[in-house]
Order: sequence, then structure tokens, then C-alpha cells
Amino acid sequence: MPPSAPRSWPALAAAGVTVLLWASAFVSIRDAGASYSPGALALGRLLSGSTVLVALLLATRTGWPPRAAWPGIATSGVLWFGGYMVALNWGEQLVDAGTAAMVVNLGPVLITLLGAVLLGEGLPRPLLWGTAVAFAGAVVVGVSTAEVGRAPVAGVLLCLVAALTYAVGVVAQKPALRHATALQVSAFGCLVGTLVCLPFAGLLVEEVARAPLRATLNMVYLGVFPTAVAFTTWAFALARMPAGRLGVTTYLVPVLVVALSWLLLDEVPRPLALLGGALCLAGVALSRRAAASPAPSTRRGEAAGRTP
Repeated sequence: MPPSAPRSWPALAAAGVTVLLWASAFVSIRDAGASYSPGALALGRLLSGSTVLVALLLATRTGWPPRAAWPGIATSGVLWFGGYMVALNWGEQLVDAGTAAMVVNLGPVLITLLGAVLLGEGLPRPLLWGTAVAFAGAVVVGVSTAEVGRAPVAGVLLCLVAALTYAVGVVAQKPALRHATALQVSAFGCLVGTLVCLPFAGLLVEEVARAPLRATLNMVYLGVFPTAVAFTTWAFALARMPAGRLGVTTYLVPVLVVALSWLLLDEVPRPLALLGGALCLAGVALSRRAAASPAPSTRRGEAAGRTP
């Protein structure tokens, strides 16, 4: 085991928390999305998340991020916290879950490529092969749940926008974490995203008044756990891992979504979904080999991204 391996466990544990909570979000979005429009759901989720994160900032007496961190915080706030959530909510109302999953899962591929080009993380073979295998698994899972003939162009384009804003937001966060803590980057990014979604405030007020309590509670859950907690643990892990390798871990989300749907919604997975899940697991495991024997360019990228 390499000397750096023990230090990677906190980051891996944080990534595990993120992946589990993001997987649970799909179950909650399915319920809340039936009563809330895409923009209102995004704003309600971000307001809940911002409330928790601001409380944590006050409790820990954490101040404003340094000026050098703000370009990354603002970019991730506008694109990932704001744009991604609206585009994903909207896209999932136009296309089935399987199609949405296949398109949005282009995000980790883009993160790997952007991390190599913009962050100097390199493209070690284990990471490339792991990304390819995990993406293939995500496609298989998506095909197993897709409904033929229900993929309008507008829905697919919205899911592509979600994948792109997600990828750019992650890559923008990485430099910000050299200057600010994970809590600062997540909290102020969430606040920026909330400001971006404020035009949906009127819709949110109207829909809260008529939505069932269960849908509203699911919206609050989305803000507290998959947003406030999961985005902070993600930033913690991103400060300690290359963006490309961390991005591949999100291919565990489809596996967990299948498992949670089975346990909570009595949706028995199809054999093809199980095969896709196995490929996702194999791809993530293969990508981890890049951590054991990183290429020289990857070492430089890790050193540049490490927090002081």
C-alpha cells in the first residue's frame, strides 16, 4: 500500500457519504417533482440547504472566503448549484429516468477530460479505462429503465446542459479549495445558486400552498442532506483527490439508486440493471488503480490541488 493511502481514506469516506446521499435524492425528486415545478423545486432545495450551511458557518465562526476563492465559488454556484438543478429537474420531467441517467452520466467523463486539460491532472490509463467501463455500466442501467419513444429533443438537451454545468462546476471548485475550506466553498456556492434561482420565488410560494406535506418534506430533505451535507463532503473529498478520479466515483450512484428503489419503492431491478451495476462497480474499482500508481502529471495535479 502506498504511503499516501492512509491519508486518502477520509476523502474516500466523504465521497461515499456524497454518493449515498445523491443516490437517495433521486427517490425524493421523484416524489417532490410531481408537485413542484423544476425552478421552484430547485429554489426550495437551495433555500433549505443554505439555511443549514449558514447555521454551520455561524456555529463554527467561519468567515468569508478569501478573494482568490470567489471565482471558483461563483462559477460553481451559478452553474452547478443553480443551473444544474433547474436543468436536471426540468429534463427529468420531459424524458424518462433511464434516458436522463444515460445523458447526465456524461458528466464524470467531462470532469475527467476537463481535469486533465485545465487542472493538469493527466489521464493515466487506469482512470481512462475505469471511466469507460463505469460509463458503459451507467448506459446499461439507463437502457434497462428507459422507455422507448419517450426522449424528446428538448429533454435530452436539458440533460446535456445538466451534465455540462455539473462538470464545469466541479472543475471550477477545485482551484477555490486551495484558498477556502470545504464548508466555505459549499455554503457560499449554495447561496450564489439560491440567488440565481430567486426568479422562481413566486412559483415556490404558490406551489408550497397547495403541495402535499410529503412533497414539501422531500424538498426540505433534498436541501438538508443531498445538498448541504453531500456538497460539503464532496468539496472535502475534492480538496484531497484529483477531480477526474473523484468524478468516477459518482458512477456508483446508479447502482445505489437501483438498490434504494428496490428497498424503498419495491421496484425489482431488471437483470440488465444488475449487469450495468456490476460494470459500474468494476469501472470505479479500476479507476482506483490510478491512485496506486499515478502518472507524473497526475502527481503534479494532486500537489497543485492540495489544500495548505
